[in-house]
Amino acid sequence: MEPLTVVNQPHSHRRADRVYPFDASGIAKRFRHAAIFGALNALEPGETMAFFNDHDPLPLLAQIEQHFGDKVRIEYVSRSPEGVQIDFHVQAGA
Repeated sequence: MEPLTVVNQPHSHRRADRVYPFDASGIAKRFRHAAIFGALNALEPGETMAFFNDHDPLPLLAQIEQHFGDKVRIEYVSRSPEGVQIDFHVQAGA
């Protein structure tokens, strides 16, 4: 039996489509904003967070606009009684 060779390579969790789903409805309310800001900070220019929540997060959107400015573009995908879908696009060079 040959010895096992271990190769240390960076572990990249990148998606080819550069769109990362984020379902906020499954996160305890007291941690949601911190988790969302952490996820947005982890995105690179050209990447998108496909966000779902059980309600329209207007205060959160105001906080995102204040914190990120032009770096994050907010685009509503859908609004329904079941929830809201918003794409957060991280802009290059903003």
